[in-house]
Amino acid sequence: MPLRQQLPQVQGNVDYQFFRQTLERISALIGAAGIDVMVVLFCLERAEREARKQAKKAGKRYRGLSGRQQRWVQKMARQALRCGVARSLMEESYRDFSCRLADSPLLQRFCLLDTLEPIRVPSKSTLERMEKMLPEEVVRNLVSRVVLQAAEVSKESGGGGAWGLSEPIDMDVYFLDTTCLKANIHFPVDWVLLRDATRTLMKAVALIRKHGLKHRMQEPGQFIKEMNRLCIEMTHAGRSTDSNRERKRILRLMKQLMKKVRRHAQMHGELLLKRREETSLSEGQAAQILRRLDGVLAKLPEAIRQAHERIIGGRPVNNGEKILSLYEEDLHVIVRGKAGARVEFGNTLLIVEQSQGLIVDWRLYREQGPGDGAAMVQRG
Repeated sequence: MPLRQQLPQVQGNVDYQFFRQTLERISALIGAAGIDVMVVLFCLERAEREARKQAKKAGKRYRGLSGRQQRWVQKMARQALRCGVARSLMEESYRDFSCRLADSPLLQRFCLLDTLEPIRVPSKSTLERMEKMLPEEVVRNLVSRVVLQAAEVSKESGGGGAWGLSEPIDMDVYFLDTTCLKANIHFPVDWVLLRDATRTLMKAVALIRKHGLKHRMQEPGQFIKEMNRLCIEMTHAGRSTDSNRERKRILRLMKQLMKKVRRHAQMHGELLLKRREETSLSEGQAAQILRRLDGVLAKLPEAIRQAHERIIGGRPVNNGEKILSLYEEDLHVIVRGKAGARVEFGNTLLIVEQSQGLIVDWRLYREQGPGDGAAMVQRG
């Protein structure tokens, strides 16, 4: 058991005291429900499978995980669980939460990072990987276990036992409702997708060139600068007297620029694929850059066609055929008719609550979600 730092005593701030008590209560519930044990067992089983697969691939005899490897997996599993809970509780982005975690002894203690050694705080990318560590079925099992334990609490258990509840939660009445899980994207204006593609491709090209693989071209930043200038012109084109003709002219210039951007991105991707050994990039790092390039290049022709159909052709594009984001998959246009948000972009989420407001079930529709009535019938 590693030695842990002692929290400073803070007085005169009621909000801090309430937040500290909340984290302490959540930490106690995690231990009482055995949630951390279930997460650790799942991560150990997955690490065992991965290690066995790697040994088989290398033609070696598998000897099992060492004690040091098992301790590392257990440590990462417990930290991942608590970091995910804390970030969701604070409703912050990965970047903001990573910064807050580095500066807060209270959060470091909750996330089991408060050792006497130099504290290593997960980066925003590591936090994202941590939260994606557990598949949905494991999370669903954890939630079901907590709900059933809370529903089975009896007064004979001494005021709710480890849960501290005076009476079990009510599981006789449920409320179902659908909402939109909004995607973290800008409003999907067609020509803005071309700006996104230019930025992503040119930043990847700049990274490849930084490691010594170059093909004759202008500086990647010049292409981003030129696309930004065209986007500004497109924004102001709607105010001109002949807005339709001006928007068509600007889009044609964007399409010409995208041809150059795509050609340079493809050439540098081929260079990285053939001459990766000449750089300091690892195989995994190079593969990540290539995936970034290939993902945008694969959608770019359709994004250009979509902008052409809407602006130059003047023809609408069906919602099922629209590209809403170059980075997010399975997004849909959801028409809800609410004040201030008649149309939303994302996925339909069905939430099931019991009478006291505790979420007991859910379903996220990756395809186009049904209406409220149909979703309730399907879930029932």
